[in-house]
Amino acid sequence: MTERPGPRQPVYANPIQAPGTDESHWRAWDGWEKLPVVRLPGSGRVVVVAAHPDDEVLGAGGVIAMLAEAGVSVTVVSVTDGERSHEAGRSVTPGRLADIRAAELRDALAELGAGEAAVVRLKVPDTEVAFHEDAVIADLGNLLRGARLCLAPWIGDIHGDHEAAGRSALAACREADVPCLMYPVWMWHWARPDDPRVPWSSARRILLTETARARKRTAAERFTSQIRPLGPDPEDAAVLPPGELAHHLRDIEVVFA
Repeated sequence: MTERPGPRQPVYANPIQAPGTDESHWRAWDGWEKLPVVRLPGSGRVVVVAAHPDDEVLGAGGVIAMLAEAGVSVTVVSVTDGERSHEAGRSVTPGRLADIRAAELRDALAELGAGEAAVVRLKVPDTEVAFHEDAVIADLGNLLRGARLCLAPWIGDIHGDHEAAGRSALAACREADVPCLMYPVWMWHWARPDDPRVPWSSARRILLTETARARKRTAAERFTSQIRPLGPDPEDAAVLPPGELAHHLRDIEVVFA
């Protein structure tokens, strides 16, 4: 008897496109308490680097809210404008989407209580940060002078722009002698609890206040272009459906030291 082949498994270009880990698995994980707690600066200035507008809120929105409440000055750096998030779609042009995402970021920062934060747009082409790292390092070096801390995308996030923005921030921080904490975004999608691909020994947790959690949830909802479809076509689908957004609405945020 000839054995029939089983159903073919779909092939995905990368782990971000593949089905991810449900948030319920992360919520049930017993590893959270093993992560040391990070204390945030209570004064001075903090630079928050994002590859695209919304990364900083997803990965560190609660931290931004607590820094703003403490009176810490915040500078947010958008390395790209995220204009290619729906590159195959026809509902919104890349130029228009760049303006939309910049406005969404401003609205989100206001929800975090950081409406007075300085926002710097480096305007590096979306998806091409790796080709502009030297320029990004130079720009960040100027912005980091006198800063107490930098928050930047994690260099292991398996997203080209995130990793390149993180590498640039690390290099600039070393030159400016500023400590850098790196926040993951897509890791919660492709990784799993106790995943050996994640350097848990360098992971730290930041406990969010109830106010910061509420502010972050409202701020995340401001990114309409990412959490809702831009139009009726499949190419216009939401980048962050509810199941994905749930990874970023916990009572803690995690960074790598």
